[in-house]
Amino acid sequence: MSLSTHVLDATTGRPAVGVGILLESFRDGGWTEVATGLTDDDGRLKDWLPDDLPGIGMHRLLFDTGAYFTRVGVESFYPAVTITFVIDRADQHYHVPLLLSPFAYSTYRGS
Repeated sequence: MSLSTHVLDATTGRPAVGVGILLESFRDGGWTEVATGLTDDDGRLKDWLPDDLPGIGMHRLLFDTGAYFTRVGVESFYPAVTITFVIDRADQHYHVPLLLSPFAYSTYRGS
């Protein structure tokens, strides 16, 4: 199983650089931190996942959107975005992009 994410700033049409992201997995009735990282110049994270990444089950990505918009000098409504998703097949790649603007966001299961 592999997982990737990509953050795009829809207001500028450019990658969102330096967005903090936390990956958590739901295990034994609670959330457990798995990995953290910052998006690169292309709005992506590279080499941030552990080799023993939990596979099948419920996971979530927490994006620190408030810090990003503060850093770029833009007022925003959402200080954080959380995307909760289910991995149901260990043999697939999961891509969870975030399209971000100061007062809205969207996501989808990418490829």
